[in-house]
Amino acid sequence: MENHRSVLVVDDDAAMREMVVSLLEETGYGARGCAGADEALEALQDAPPDVVLTDIRMPGKSGVELLGELHELRPRLPVILMTAFGSIDSAVGAMRSGAFDYVTKPFKKDQLLVVLERAFERLALEEENQRLRRAVDQTTSFGELIGASPAMREIFALVRKVANSRSSVLITGESGTGKEVVARTIHFNGILKDAPFIPVNCTAIPEGLLESELFGHVRGAFTGAHTSKRGLFEEANGGTLFLDEIGDMGPSLQAKILRVLQDGEVRPVGGNKAVKVDVRVIAATNKDLQTEMDEGRFRRDLFYRLNVIPLHIPPLRERPDDIPLLADYFVKRHAGERNMVLAPAAVSHLLQFRFEGNARELENWIERAIALTEGHEIGPDAFPDGEPTPLGAATGDTGTALVRATAERRLTLEELKDLYVEEVLRLTGGNKVQAARILGIDRRTLYRRRERGARRAAHG
Repeated sequence: MENHRSVLVVDDDAAMREMVVSLLEETGYGARGCAGADEALEALQDAPPDVVLTDIRMPGKSGVELLGELHELRPRLPVILMTAFGSIDSAVGAMRSGAFDYVTKPFKKDQLLVVLERAFERLALEEENQRLRRAVDQTTSFGELIGASPAMREIFALVRKVANSRSSVLITGESGTGKEVVARTIHFNGILKDAPFIPVNCTAIPEGLLESELFGHVRGAFTGAHTSKRGLFEEANGGTLFLDEIGDMGPSLQAKILRVLQDGEVRPVGGNKAVKVDVRVIAATNKDLQTEMDEGRFRRDLFYRLNVIPLHIPPLRERPDDIPLLADYFVKRHAGERNMVLAPAAVSHLLQFRFEGNARELENWIERAIALTEGHEIGPDAFPDGEPTPLGAATGDTGTALVRATAERRLTLEELKDLYVEEVLRLTGGNKVQAARILGIDRRTLYRRRERGARRAAHG
């Protein structure tokens, strides 16, 4: 299945170059090979790739020299280096000069693909940030902040006030209400809009790794720390660090976050030297932090440091006036070039529901309706009947029929999962980002699941 991402492979070894290009094409990426740096620079002008994968040691210009020229032409282009074991020091040095990462020859297929996925994820984040910057610059509706209810108008007014402040902001609200959208809008509509915006989900990373992600680490700090790494606080220096679901953070890490807010410096894991940082922190949580503090799970001193400017997002069921506007926005966002619209009867149908999953659940409904609608108008029959349930749950007779049909085919649970993943990919036209969002997983997990499914199919 084709992917809209493309990779330029640069290696003077024809066999290695062709092997890597073939591997990427089999995986679904667009790939093109070049025998040297000069050829790669010409290819960059003809058909700019999303990522460059280059060998370090080549006749004429080395991969490191190519890195320097590429960054002059396209500073944000991710460049991944391929190196033999004996040249690892050169690769590490090149990373200090701006290389995204490196892989050591001979490498396994999965190792290369994981590094590429990380590069594409960073690229997607930068593209989203640029898109939101353009949306904020071109409109007065605060980009993706959509709403006509009194509650949302109050949020708009507060965002306008805090956007030009460097004070900490604590955003509260149920899951799916759009806390990260508010955080992005604050950042991209204020004095820091040209500085980094770095989001991190505190529940998505195990706490043992989260400390290293936030503060960085020095070489040898722990098993596997082969090189030093800057943390996200340093990456966000001069800009905004968004700590999503901070209410799930453990006490030890809470204390270290408090120290950063108090002292304005971070200490990498395993390091003795503190690094000064100037970062505006926006935190978010779906938990009642007052209860968390009363029960000793959240530090009061950290709460007061974060809660300089509190901002609460009411659930969607308390602001039904926003449902038609959000639904229309999601149709435009996901329909692409199909120019789809919601029929008036469909809007009336949506207004009957509570949407316990908030805007995220509404967006899921819209994505599914787009995939199931053949024409340009989305009618009420494209949406479920009855009370909505949590995302992904089957309801009523339809759910029972699906389970019965699956059981009659004697499918295992893993086979059922494989079929569902492939069907969602089919409905989204192979769009892995959209498919992963519908499935509730990240793109890397989607890729691994498809690989496992292919292996199971191959072994019958």
